[in-house]
Formats: sequence, C-alpha cells, structure tokens
Amino acid sequence: MLEVQQLSRRYGDYVAVDKVSFTIGHGEICGLLGHNGAGKTTIMKMLSGYLEPDAGSITVDGLNLAQNPLAVQRQLGYLPESMPLYPELCVVDYLDYAAELKGLQGADKTAEIRRVIGATSIADRLTQPVATLSRGYKQRTGVAQALLGSPRLLILDEPTNGLDPEQTAHMRELIREISRSATVILSTHIMQEVEALCTRALILRDGKVAVDRELAELRCSNHLRLVVSFDNAEDDTILSVDGITECAAAGSTETGQEYRLTLAEGANMSEVSAELARRVVNAGYDLRALHPEYRDLETLFREVSEYHATAGGFNDAA
Repeated sequence: MLEVQQLSRRYGDYVAVDKVSFTIGHGEICGLLGHNGAGKTTIMKMLSGYLEPDAGSITVDGLNLAQNPLAVQRQLGYLPESMPLYPELCVVDYLDYAAELKGLQGADKTAEIRRVIGATSIADRLTQPVATLSRGYKQRTGVAQALLGSPRLLILDEPTNGLDPEQTAHMRELIREISRSATVILSTHIMQEVEALCTRALILRDGKVAVDRELAELRCSNHLRLVVSFDNAEDDTILSVDGITECAAAGSTETGQEYRLTLAEGANMSEVSAELARRVVNAGYDLRALHPEYRDLETLFREVSEYHATAGGFNDAA
C-alpha cells in the first residue's frame, strides 16, 4: 500500500533522513519509533506531502506522491504532534473547513463530519470555540479532521497525547477499527501504545532504519526459559542439546529449577524445544515450564538506540 524508496532529506549540512526504504501493507498498524532527532517527524512530513524529499520516492496505492500530489493527499489523513487548530473557530466550523480542504462537498461532507464526530466522541463540544477546549478535546478534534474522507493512509503523531485513560482506551479502539480499511503509521514515545496497537515496528536511528520487523518477532530473543524438577546439578547434562550454546542456572523457584538457555545462531527454536522436552520427560522428571524469553519493548528500544550501529542492524542475540 505504501512504498518508500531511498528517501533522503537534508537541512543544510545536516542529514535528517538518510536513504530510508520500507513498505507497509494494507491494514497494518506500524509503529514509527526513535529518539528525538532520529528523523521521525521529517519522514511523516514527507509522507504527507508537506515537505519535499531531496531524493527518493513515495508511492501510495501505486500513485507516486511527487507526480500525483493531490490524488495521493486525498487518500491521506495526518495528525501532527502540534495540531494547527484555529482557536477562533468552533469545533464544527473547523471540521467543516477541514472537510472542504479535502474536497468534500454537499451531502458527502455532512455525512463525513457526522461520522468523525461520532467516532471521536466530540458531539458535546461542537459549538465550543477551539481555544476553550481542554488538551484532550483538542487532540480528539485533531484526530477527527484526520479521519475526514476515510483516508487509506493515516499518519498519527502522538495521537493519545493529553488523553485520560478512558479516552486513551477509546482512541486505541478507534485506531484498530480504522486499520480494517486503512494503513496506519503511529509515531509515539509511549511504548505501551505500540505494544497495545502495532503489529510492526520501524525503529530509526540517526536518520536511518535500524529495525524493520514484526513486533512478535522482535519481542522474541534467542533464549529459552526452562523450569524442571531436577534434584541436583548433575542432571544438567540432560540439557546438552544440539543448538544450545549456553545453559545457565537461573535459580530455584517454587516449582523447580529454572534455566536460561542460549540458542546458536540459526537454530530452530521449535525443534530445540521439542528435543529438550523429550529428554526431560524420558529421564523421569517433570517439565514445569518451557517457553521463549521475551523482551519488553522498552528494553528492545534501548538496545537498538544505544548499542547497535545502523549499518550492522539489530542483534538478535541480545
């Protein structure tokens, strides 16, 4: 649905985005992550057509953005981090204005405005001036304008910024609903939002893509956690399975002895796990637990941002 090829942007001598390429399919919710200055905002501005790249191409549903800017922008919805709302307008007038900018007219415009009002639950603020809205309602009004026209590609920069827990839950559900008919790019510093919503993560470092992977794949390391009913350390030899390079005792638990097992590069985790289970059971011991070790996204983000050079990519052995 969205294809980005060798996208670059400079500000004088500073390279903000450096030959970035990625493809996002229809219906995906992709988290765009990175520290301040990593290039996230510049990429989003280029994807929206607000900023021209110095090099590279952006294609949305087969249309090149540079060659067909209006046709592509009709398919886009964009929520910047600092939403440019007009304080003197009331909410409904602002949405009417935004709908006209997107080319909506007549009954179609009215229907779309009603749809986004219901989707963002702002009906009780329609006649209120934007300047008097709370931060949360301003954010919801910004999301409402982004949804106008049922965009095929929705770019959201910090969409839950300023929302209370109930509003955040509602926004998450709304984004999931949107992803049924659109591709969503979500940029946020809140890792819980990525965990809750995204199926994939693009992590930027110094203007380049450091990681582009499915979230489930990223969470899984090359380690296994095993809990067995061993009575003494001599029985650890049962765990000497091909594909395991290190077997470290991780302490005793209420259910048994816990081990952290490191897999060799290229080892098949399913096959290694099956062989471990067979050995433990055949030796007459109880297999209490056996599962991959998962990293939380905060740890993963820190590893990528602090320790791994972009040229080398992400190290799964971490």
